[in-house]
Amino acid sequence: MTRSPTARPERRRLLALTAATFMLPVPAVAQDADPASRQAFFGEQHVHTSWSFDAYIFGNHLTGPADAYKYAKGEPIKHPLGYDIQITTPLDWVGVTDHSEYAGVVRLANDPSSSISKLPVATQLVVHDPADIQKIYLWLGGSMIEGKPIADLIKPDITDTVWKQNNEAADAANEPGKFTAFCSYEWTSTPNFRNMHRNIYFKDCAKVPDRPFSALDSETPSDLWAWMDQQRAAGNELLAISHNANVSGGIMFPTEVDMQGRPIDQAWAESRERNERLTEIKQIKGASETHPLLSPTDEFANFEILNFLLGNPEGQFVTLGGSYVRQALKDGIAMQQARGYNPYKTGVVGGSDSHNTGVPYRQENFFGGHARLDGTMRERMAGHNFTGLDVRFENPAGLSGVWAEENTRASLFEAMQRKETFATSGPRMQIRFFGGWDYASNDAGRDDWVEAGYAGGVPMGGDLTAPPAVTRSGGTAPHFIVWAVKDPSAANLDRIQIVKGWSVNGQSYEKVHDVVWWGDRQPDPVTGKVPAIESTVDIASATYDDTTGAAELITVWTDPDFDPSLDAFYYARALAVPTPRWTTIQAREMGISPPEMVAATVQERAWSSPIWYTPTSDARAKAVAGMTVDDLTGKGAVALIDDELKTLVSAKYLWLKNTVTGGSFKTRWTEDGLFMIMNVDPRIPQPSEFGDLARHSYLGEANSAWSIADGKLVTNFGNRDYGYTVYKLDPSSRGASSTSGATTASSTEAKPTYYFARSNEFGYVNYKVIDPPVFLGTEITDAQVPAEPPTTSP
Repeated sequence: MTRSPTARPERRRLLALTAATFMLPVPAVAQDADPASRQAFFGEQHVHTSWSFDAYIFGNHLTGPADAYKYAKGEPIKHPLGYDIQITTPLDWVGVTDHSEYAGVVRLANDPSSSISKLPVATQLVVHDPADIQKIYLWLGGSMIEGKPIADLIKPDITDTVWKQNNEAADAANEPGKFTAFCSYEWTSTPNFRNMHRNIYFKDCAKVPDRPFSALDSETPSDLWAWMDQQRAAGNELLAISHNANVSGGIMFPTEVDMQGRPIDQAWAESRERNERLTEIKQIKGASETHPLLSPTDEFANFEILNFLLGNPEGQFVTLGGSYVRQALKDGIAMQQARGYNPYKTGVVGGSDSHNTGVPYRQENFFGGHARLDGTMRERMAGHNFTGLDVRFENPAGLSGVWAEENTRASLFEAMQRKETFATSGPRMQIRFFGGWDYASNDAGRDDWVEAGYAGGVPMGGDLTAPPAVTRSGGTAPHFIVWAVKDPSAANLDRIQIVKGWSVNGQSYEKVHDVVWWGDRQPDPVTGKVPAIESTVDIASATYDDTTGAAELITVWTDPDFDPSLDAFYYARALAVPTPRWTTIQAREMGISPPEMVAATVQERAWSSPIWYTPTSDARAKAVAGMTVDDLTGKGAVALIDDELKTLVSAKYLWLKNTVTGGSFKTRWTEDGLFMIMNVDPRIPQPSEFGDLARHSYLGEANSAWSIADGKLVTNFGNRDYGYTVYKLDPSSRGASSTSGATTASSTEAKPTYYFARSNEFGYVNYKVIDPPVFLGTEITDAQVPAEPPTTSP
């Protein structure tokens, strides 16, 4: 199916029921109900109140956890600046995630009626003027970053009291079957100003510990996971949700060692998978799906990019590798293939990270997220810059969607555990995604397609089983049912895409497939991409109309390039039609031009959790074997030392062949330290973390600087170093052939052969130095060559 389905009566009924669920409380459903009865419950998994010390310092002095639940249920509350704020559509569930570090102490120290205000240490936390705010922030925040907790503020008579009150507020707000309030908190590890935060969720508020494990206990994720294992062993079910990785400085998804220098081995991977089931893909401080330089062929990758590190540390940059979810998914399957384990089988959710107690989810209702620092339209549109953050780059919060049987703590928690979750950029779009081997093309037209999805495969968050010997379709590729429906009060849908990632010999790749879309647009015959939908946005009036797009899209898609020997993942992404961004809307209200440093329009979206395919050992054995460092050194190859590396490359051109793709390209290493890749064929897939090679090659731009250190050629991409170890294989050591798929010269050749192993390709040697090729491009046969036109005299 290549376009949206015709609106049938049952579809209209489904849309009507979908709209009704936003207005009526959902009754409880029996826990043993059929999976097809699962509904989408929307919630907020990341919100702060005045109980978070930084929120209080930002100016949130009026509202606490109880107010967060009131706001989520649709009641108006006060913005920290005193005006009323109210959610557009009530939520189904919330977890208030105030920082566990010094939770509530600043607020309570400034409340004369609290017992904490009577303690001697409280005098150092009383706010008299703005200078006190700055002083307290630096005192508390500095102790967290330095790992030196203030002893008087972490005594049990303080921490236990605040934690108990937090959980009492959740219990008071909890209404099983109607509204769920989780017992939860934020573990706020910020090593060297890099975000490693996690939200911790408990399944049963009756079993929570006396006090939470905080970053003051340890800022290392593996220590948090060990504590979580202890809680689970004691009968207390809990899970962790990692935060917006885009501000992690590249350490949220490591591949070699963690922040303590501990290897990312199988035990580390299993601990993360056991405890950290989900990650936040979108919040007020940007999206963490991917980046245009990590996904240069994805025309929708440039969505709410934020170049920012917490606290604006001097001398540090944002880092692309290790900071985005899609790349982590790709690294995970590459590690699975190369090492036998995958630490990044994560589902996705959305969130806010609002420090206002209330949260803005709509472009037309955006009131910031940092109290007095972005709480007025003038403050926002003037681009208030605090701790390095230009607030014009903020955006409405993401939402979490959970497919569960009923709106209870247990049912929602179990859905999170199995990763049957999705995220949206704010609107209440719903998305559903199933993968299996035996779906038929007409399954999307069935009234019971959801039942068929569960019966014939796995939902989002699941793992595809080994392909059966016989399928209805007769093929061996996986099929996917994907469906999305618009938010009844927001924009129509443009398209649904399926993002695929796969790994070959340590290299990972991605491709975005348009699978179903609105209208009669036809895919480009070369690229396969569907043209952009017509935008109806009027920038001057900050309006749009609903003359384009679909209310609902559904299809069955089969992977046309499936290789059963290769690890892969798939997730769905639904895009809405263009609408005005909040900056455009508020510029119109102020009578000024929209700011040019951010987009004037957005295409809101929803992301499903992935579905993974892992080959069986028999299927994996059929893959073309790549050459590893061990293979190469076993043949007698020797790594070059620093002086030899300089002689090989400095002021030289070197042609390299990627032995995985077969593509050849020219590299230039200037004497003054610039590195360039040229002659890149855009038709050949490029491996991860090289950037837009085709564009750089065409424009003649240097890719990065290069240097030599510790026996490696070091280049840089996305503010992260990537090293090449170069191996020399002499003719006397070389055999006549190689099982790696790379051609080797015969032993009679006089010159050695050089191989490059890139640091992010997990021990594989995938680049061979070759002689400059005579021809570049597709092979042309004699039959394809037209006759030369006859020459004529003038």
